Amino acid sequence: MRFVDEAVITVEAGDGGNGVASFRREKFVPFGGPDGGDGGRGGSIYIQADDDTSTLVDYRYTRKFRAERGKNGAGANCTGRGGEDVVLKVPVGTTIVDTDSGDIIGDLVEDGQRILVAGGGDGGLGNTHFKSSTNRAPRKCTTGIKGEFREIRLELKVLADVGLLGMPNAGKSTFIRAVSAAKPKVADYPFTTMVPNLGVVDADRHRSFVMADIPGLIEGAAEGAGLGIRFLKHLARTRILLHIIDVQPIDGSDPAHNAKAIMNELAKFSPTLAKLPIVLVLNKLDQIAEESREEWCQHILDELEWTGPVFKTSGLLSEGTKEVVYYLMDQIEQQREREVEDPEYAAEVKAFREQLEVETREQTIAAKEAYRAMRRAQRLEGMLGDDDDFDDDEDDDNDVEIIYVRD
Repeated sequence: MRFVDEAVITVEAGDGGNGVASFRREKFVPFGGPDGGDGGRGGSIYIQADDDTSTLVDYRYTRKFRAERGKNGAGANCTGRGGEDVVLKVPVGTTIVDTDSGDIIGDLVEDGQRILVAGGGDGGLGNTHFKSSTNRAPRKCTTGIKGEFREIRLELKVLADVGLLGMPNAGKSTFIRAVSAAKPKVADYPFTTMVPNLGVVDADRHRSFVMADIPGLIEGAAEGAGLGIRFLKHLARTRILLHIIDVQPIDGSDPAHNAKAIMNELAKFSPTLAKLPIVLVLNKLDQIAEESREEWCQHILDELEWTGPVFKTSGLLSEGTKEVVYYLMDQIEQQREREVEDPEYAAEVKAFREQLEVETREQTIAAKEAYRAMRRAQRLEGMLGDDDDFDDDEDDDNDVEIIYVRD
């Protein structure tokens, strides 16, 4: 299964039309003078966020986009028609990056937000512009200006207030099913969730937030183990991380060790990401005898030396989930209000987000380079079969196709 949450495309705006050298020739008008029109402006290319678009898969196969050229001018001072603009639709949450400079062109976080990525060239000037008192019959005109050409990378990250974090089969999908209308796949084997799922969680009337369930992480995820960093970057735009811990893993592993491994992967991937507020949820309490629950939960907390907020739930039975929802809603509202009322805090949050974006982008690119180098080395050593038609260059930005699910 191949996923795509990034895509590299080239965009080329239309060239401007040429201006023309023309003279008015009409009966009984012996000195008509110059009347050459200007060329039309070339079409531009825009990228627009669209709430009805949920994947970048359209840009996996079609990677070159070119706008229409402006038409040439004509006599009688007729300006050529401008080229048609091209509008490319992408999901909300897409970041546009110039591959040459690495600069961020724009970040589309609202439905309908549009950014110009390649401007059309201006049309050339007709000879009318060059007439003067000393040059009444100019034969000079100019050609249209070439449109902008760019190679850009589209990076898609989910937009959610809360991100679910945890090992495979920790109960993240069951939890989001219990608190929202999202219906991710649930099964009794690891990596059941292969794509992020978004769910709108209603706390009370007119009080809601968005929760993102990402595929489970395992030890070594920051280096590419399991589903690796393919989905870690999707936590970069959340406000709070909800760490779901299976209190009695089916494989018999130590839940405290599993939780520490997840924390370590976060810190390896991005130290800034690890600074996000984390709420601990001890899940699947229904699998432990009631008289042993408190003692076992306290043992896990002692092993983790955890002093932050913690909740005890059973996602399957929806026990304790409401308390988690209300707490998260209160925290999110407090953050939003403080950002509005305190400009200094808002500036700090903005700087934090920018640093987080930089770290996640750098780590993602570095991990991809390491993965491609490993594949090349395996090919040279003959570890890959002859039928492996893996293309190292093509894999640069199209190794993952994400289908985002909204409830």
